Amino acid sequence: MKKPTTYVGGQAVIEGVMMRGPEYIATAVRTPSGEITVKKDPVHSLNEKYPILKKPFLRGTVALGESLVYGMKSLSYSAQASGEEDEQISSREMALTMFVSVVLAVVFFLAIPTYGAKFIPGVADDAVRLNIVEGILRLVIFLLYIWGISLTSDIRRVFEYHGAEHKTIWTYESGEELTVENVKKHSRLHPRCGTNFLLIVMVVSIFVFAFLGWPNLAERIVSRILLMPVVAGISYELIRLAGRTTNPVLQSMFKPGLWLQYLTTREPHGDQIEVAIRALNEAKPAEPEMAAAAPAEVPSKSLEGEG
Repeated sequence: MKKPTTYVGGQAVIEGVMMRGPEYIATAVRTPSGEITVKKDPVHSLNEKYPILKKPFLRGTVALGESLVYGMKSLSYSAQASGEEDEQISSREMALTMFVSVVLAVVFFLAIPTYGAKFIPGVADDAVRLNIVEGILRLVIFLLYIWGISLTSDIRRVFEYHGAEHKTIWTYESGEELTVENVKKHSRLHPRCGTNFLLIVMVVSIFVFAFLGWPNLAERIVSRILLMPVVAGISYELIRLAGRTTNPVLQSMFKPGLWLQYLTTREPHGDQIEVAIRALNEAKPAEPEMAAAAPAEVPSKSLEGEG
C-alpha cells in the first residue's frame, strides 16, 4: 500500500469503532451474534458549504462541533447494534442527551473550578493568579475524571477499541496492508487523539483566561463559554501540528497528551482489531486508480478527518 495523503480520524464506541474519512463516516460494531455490522454515511460538513470555515482558527470550532454530533450518532447506533439498547435513540432524545452533557461539562469544568479557585490560599488578592489556579483546578478535575472512568469494566472495553482504532490508523498511515498482525505491532498512542486534544484545550484555556480579570461568578462562566471557540480554534491548530511535526522540541511538548493515552487506551484483542479494520476500510478514500474507474455513489467531499 502507498502511504495516504489524507488523514482518517476515529472514535471508539460501544463494541466498535467509528472512522471518518474525507467522504464517508463508517461505524463498525460487533453484534451479540459475533458478526460485524457497519453503518456508512456520507460526510456533510459546513466547511464545504462555507469555505471560509476552512481557515485556520475557524476550522477547529467546526471540527469540534461536528465531532460531537457524529460521535453521538455513532454511539447511538453502536448501543443498538451491540444489544445495549432495544430501540434506536430518536433525534429529540439525542439532542436532549447532548444538551445535558454540555450542561454537566459547564458545571464540572467551568463553574466548579472558577468558584473553587478563591478558596486556594494565597491567590485571592490577584486576578491573574486566580485565573491560573482556576485553570489548574480544571485540569485536575479532567485528569481525575479520566482516571475514574478508566476503573470501570465497561469503559475499559471501550478503551480497548480506542487502542484498536489508533493502531489501525497507524497501520494505514504507514502504508501497510490492513491485517490484524500488521495492526498489532503498532503503538496504541496517537498524537491526533481526542484525549490529546482535550488536554491541549485545558492548557490553552489557562493562557486564554489568565488575563480576563476576576468579575462575579456569572460573568466569569459566561466569558469562558463565549471564549471556548477561541480556545478550540487554537487547540485544533496545535493538534494538527502535533500530528505532523518531526521537530523533537515540539514533539516533547506534546508528550503529556501521549502519556495520558496510557489511561484512555488499552491493548486490543484480535477481534476488536478486525472491527477497527472494517470501519477504516469502509471510510478511507478510494485508491486513485479505483476512484477513476468507479462512479461515485455520493458527491465527493474534501474534509480532513482528525483522530
